[in-house]
Amino acid sequence: MSVRMQDLPVEEVVAPGRGGCPGCAAVIGARMASKIAGQNTIMVNSTGCMCVNYGYAGAPLFPYVHSLFENAGSVASGIDAALKAGKRRDGVNLIVLAGDGGTVDIGFQALSGAVERGHRFLYICYDNEGYMNTGVQRSGATPYGASTTTSPVGKIGKGESRPLSRKKDMVRVMAAHGIPYTATASIAYPLDFMRKVQTALAIDGPSYIHLLSPCSNGWGIEPKDSVKVARLAVQTNFAPLYEITGGRQFKINLRPVNPKPVKEYLAMQKRFRHLTDNHGELDIIQQAVAENWQYLTSCENV
Repeated sequence: MSVRMQDLPVEEVVAPGRGGCPGCAAVIGARMASKIAGQNTIMVNSTGCMCVNYGYAGAPLFPYVHSLFENAGSVASGIDAALKAGKRRDGVNLIVLAGDGGTVDIGFQALSGAVERGHRFLYICYDNEGYMNTGVQRSGATPYGASTTTSPVGKIGKGESRPLSRKKDMVRVMAAHGIPYTATASIAYPLDFMRKVQTALAIDGPSYIHLLSPCSNGWGIEPKDSVKVARLAVQTNFAPLYEITGGRQFKINLRPVNPKPVKEYLAMQKRFRHLTDNHGELDIIQQAVAENWQYLTSCENV
């Protein structure tokens, strides 16, 4: 399947007006996904940035459920079961839209159980790599070296407060459940993202898309640069685009011919401004990016 610009509907399913920050990548992603899903959709949105953008300011033109932080997967399970019981499941797109906090941390148990049971829904995690709606706290998706309000640069007491762990790889975690389809996506590559949404919605079972969504406030970038930063994440292989079918078959969707050094991506964000070549931290991140890319290419060739 493929998606072409000329085939997209002119109609805007996401209603005008919203409460999001200027340049919010999550809103851009929601608009793209809604273009594919259309009005015959039910959306579950866990507590987070998008419950402000969608639930209170510019509600979409389809049924919308604001769930608690921790139970979007359970709510989607109930909706799927109810539609099937009423023999109304065919032709209805069921989408969960949740941030990384409500996905990799607080909502993981409900999500894991829902996909293990085989419920049919598309779960889209808009990953802004932290709890941005409540003050830029660290989440399980916060990358190595990023400064947040709960893991600031420097020392608190005698301990180093900077996060030193790598972010949780939710795409591989979800693929390990053996579900039919998982993928990464970027707002900077809209046709790739929308094709993946189209693919996922056609599956009779659970599917998962992890959408990197730069946050101008939490990342310390200019609102006008959201798409540019998202593109650099792909061009440096910091956030490669790939998909996994059946939990095993890897396919890389874009291969940068000459990948840019990861420090170009980091340099655009204030949350990484403390990193310098003198302490070797940039080398650690670059090495991790190279190792991850090598892993992906080896999986694709199996």
